[in-house]
Amino acid sequence: MRRSRTPARPAAARRRTPGARTPAALAVPALVAIAFLLMPLLGILARTTWSDLGTHLTSPGVTEALGLSLLVSFWALGLSLLLGVPLAWLLARVSFPGKAVVRSLVLLPMVLPPTVGGVALLLGFGRRGLLGPWLEDTFGIVLPFHTSGAVVAATFVAMPFLIISLEGTLAGLRPSYEETAASLGASPVRVFATVTLPMVAPGLAAGAALTWARALGEFGATITFAGNLPGTTQTLPLQVYLLLQDSPEAATSVSLLLLVIAMAVLICLRGRWTGAMPAGRTPRPAPAADETEPAGTDSGGPRAVTERQETAAEPHPERWPLHAEVTGFTALTLDAGPGTTIAVVGPNGAGKTTLLRALLGLTPRAHATLRLGDADVTALPPHRRGVAWVPQDGALFPHLNALGNTAYGLRAQRVPRAEARRAAQEWLDRLGVGHLAHRRPAQLSGGQAQRVALARALAARPRLLLLDEPLAALDQTTRAHVRHALRGHLAGFDGVCLIVTHDPVEAVSLAHRVLVLDDGRALQDAPPAEVTRHPRSPWVARMLGRNAWPGTATGDGLALAGGGHLVVADRLPEGARALAVIAPEAVSVHLDKPAGSPRNVWPGTVREITSAGSRLRILITSPHTPDLVAEITPSAALELGLADGVPVWTGIKATEVSLVTL
Repeated sequence: MRRSRTPARPAAARRRTPGARTPAALAVPALVAIAFLLMPLLGILARTTWSDLGTHLTSPGVTEALGLSLLVSFWALGLSLLLGVPLAWLLARVSFPGKAVVRSLVLLPMVLPPTVGGVALLLGFGRRGLLGPWLEDTFGIVLPFHTSGAVVAATFVAMPFLIISLEGTLAGLRPSYEETAASLGASPVRVFATVTLPMVAPGLAAGAALTWARALGEFGATITFAGNLPGTTQTLPLQVYLLLQDSPEAATSVSLLLLVIAMAVLICLRGRWTGAMPAGRTPRPAPAADETEPAGTDSGGPRAVTERQETAAEPHPERWPLHAEVTGFTALTLDAGPGTTIAVVGPNGAGKTTLLRALLGLTPRAHATLRLGDADVTALPPHRRGVAWVPQDGALFPHLNALGNTAYGLRAQRVPRAEARRAAQEWLDRLGVGHLAHRRPAQLSGGQAQRVALARALAARPRLLLLDEPLAALDQTTRAHVRHALRGHLAGFDGVCLIVTHDPVEAVSLAHRVLVLDDGRALQDAPPAEVTRHPRSPWVARMLGRNAWPGTATGDGLALAGGGHLVVADRLPEGARALAVIAPEAVSVHLDKPAGSPRNVWPGTVREITSAGSRLRILITSPHTPDLVAEITPSAALELGLADGVPVWTGIKATEVSLVTL
């Protein structure tokens, strides 16, 4: 029996979105525009004398003009790269007065009539221009009617294409890559050469190709400023202009040559100047998250390090206590001895990342007076502070593999290549990703990439280590392994480590102290056990799974900020601000109003039921109190028949309420 087969649909039909049809009101003008742009090109193709094409293109005048055009265009490209790349970086990365004016100057040659540009060049660099007499008297340089004048004219009109293209690419590049490289010890020039340029290479190549093509076809500014001297300034476009008068067929052939060159450039770019992905190509997806380690991989504690590797990783063992006074949006004073790990917690917008960036010297929002050991590094640039940073996204350099990323900080500190790579491999092995050393970041899962970022920061031998949610991308099993490994590394770390986290387990298991921030101010700085018992922030109490209600002390309890009254066993001076902390398991849930010992009883409605291990967490809303979370067993919830929307009564004993003064 033969199985019937459905014929495959054409690729175009498969790509077409069902129901999506192009409106005729848009399609007709678009087709007219295509025809309008295509007609001149068809005219050249139709009028070309194909039999004489070789003769026309190999004539002495054309070959001489072609050679001169190539010389001028490549010199113009070189000057554009030399001057335009730094200017594009300046426009994309630096804020300065008059930036809009400078950008307008860059765009001006693109909108000026070419002959006006030539007149402007003549009045600026000509023998009677502003700068021309000085150039002639000092260096003997005369630009008009000289090949160098043609180069200047071509550079003037073509360089904006490079600057605009590269500026757009740089603006789309996240600064975290460059900032992370600086935190690993790379100087600004090294960062630009080893991180920025490789990452913007496609945009730079596209801008360079457009610049070269524009310089090759320059006519108006060249003939006005440099003249039309055969063998000196008569480029191919100028040759076409002359041939139109004497030999139109030859002019058409040369025009076809320029057309083919221009089209070849655009086809090679295939949309890259607009940031589009070339047709038929799609970004290579990262592999599915697979945190399973191969046999023999140690993803737990640190492995033994050879004596040679320890020498490479820690040539100058020192102790680095921290003293920092931070002012601005985040305002606090930090003192910590060497080997101290501080967990920084708080709600979004509390100033956690601002604190880290202030210690790095990377933000105007806050300023840190920073002392590490006996060295005051406040006035030093980020790459000389000895402060390593792991941002939330890891910021692995996409053009380097995992080994190259990890060795980057050591290479920036002038460690020999072989030693840096050996130490980098050791750190990757310690974090359980040594077998991925050859992979690029795009070939790593999120968890693997985060571990490589951790290895890179630790390998750089920092005095101060800043980790911005370093384990957030890991699954629970891998997070436990990496947490164990990180705890082992931090135990032997001779500096101070700050970890921004929203995970209470990380804060308790990794940190010696917990720094609680809110609105840029420190609410609490204490050991984890103290913060767990007496949280001074509603956000931290909720992070720890507790109910937290701020209020003002009254004669018999607390007047809640959100409305309602809470009876407590411990009394505070009347008018004192305090935070009431209530464990979810201390909240009793009833279908009817309870009688007896609870001093605080309110009606409410079940709004959400979630699982918390072997127990259930019940969110209950009430018009008399803020939202309340209770924790009960599944059997109790089944017995009560709890579900969303069920009315209930809640009770809390006064003795179960802990008060923390604010």
